[in-house]
Amino acid sequence: MIPSILPTYNRAPLNFVKGEGCWLVERDGRRFLDLGAGIAVNALGHAHPALVRALNEQAGALWHTSNLYHVDKQQVLADRLIDLTFADTAFFTNSGTEACELAVKMARKYWHEKGQSDRMTILTFEGSFHGRSSAAIAASGSEKMTAGFGPLLPGFRTLPFGDHEAFAEAIKAPDVGAVLIEPVQGEGGIRTLNDACLKGMRAACDETGALLILDEVQCGMGRTGKLFAHEWAGIEPDIMMVAKGIGGGFPLGAVLATEDAASGMTAGTHGSTYGGNPLGCAVALAVLDVVADPAFLDEVNRKAGALRQGLEGLVAIHPDVFTGVRGEGLMLGLKCKCPNSDVVQAGYAEDLLVVPAAENVVRLLPPLNITDEEISEALVRLDRTASRALAS
Repeated sequence: MIPSILPTYNRAPLNFVKGEGCWLVERDGRRFLDLGAGIAVNALGHAHPALVRALNEQAGALWHTSNLYHVDKQQVLADRLIDLTFADTAFFTNSGTEACELAVKMARKYWHEKGQSDRMTILTFEGSFHGRSSAAIAASGSEKMTAGFGPLLPGFRTLPFGDHEAFAEAIKAPDVGAVLIEPVQGEGGIRTLNDACLKGMRAACDETGALLILDEVQCGMGRTGKLFAHEWAGIEPDIMMVAKGIGGGFPLGAVLATEDAASGMTAGTHGSTYGGNPLGCAVALAVLDVVADPAFLDEVNRKAGALRQGLEGLVAIHPDVFTGVRGEGLMLGLKCKCPNSDVVQAGYAEDLLVVPAAENVVRLLPPLNITDEEISEALVRLDRTASRALAS
């Protein structure tokens, strides 16, 4: 029998019916401590009162009109993001995948309008994940993402992650028009590009004229302790992809860009039926009211330090399960010695949710407003999870 839902996910045997902050309630009544946050989406946890209020108020007034007309909250959100970032302009999407599609189009249209259509190659990096659309899988270049989906969209050149010599040579090629990279790879195993590398990329792009595109879909919106991860390096991109945490659980994404980088995107060159609808923008404004507050980000950094210290202790206690901690802020990974799937499954038995990633890593992506008490409880449950995983 053909399943009624396309079987593209190996779903866990869990069915959550209610969320409260860092907790999810299963249909059978069990309360799970959620260290996945919908894969870094629920930046303020489940059913945050400010987000619920914003959504309810907007739902009672106006849901959707389309981008044929002005959308007041879309303009307010764009202005707010521009005030907070490097950007001069914004376009709203429904997801990070859609943001990737626009970022690729924007970079290629930029060079076309400059009469340099030969500069269409975009440098990308092994282990990357930019979504599952045709452009996004071609950008990743991995067999896992692309097998069976050819012919692939051309114009991407995948480089080894962290290979400075390979990048320095590749950026000189006359056909290179842009560089696309995640400051912290999420799906790729919580691999961080250090500040010096990011500074070097910015300098190389400035020297060659290539556009620097940052994918901050997972590492942005306060996840690393800055509003956006690239701020730690003190650099600015030309184009940036944003999604996940910006909507706090409501489907929303954005592409932010400088005026120059976006200069080719004129009327009719791109569109979205739902992108930037009043509901999504209302929720995103409520998210920004909390997450963009410097005091809130200071707390993210403090809590991240406490969680990391506790995780380092777990690695020492369970050397047959974990080999190290990686990541930044509240975007952390535990490198596993046993299969990471064993840790994920053991977590379910301890009413704990963690997320698998490449390189045999489990991701810890808790809501940014996780409490100190919940961090302590998370460490207790992770300790039990490790013991259970080893015994399995």
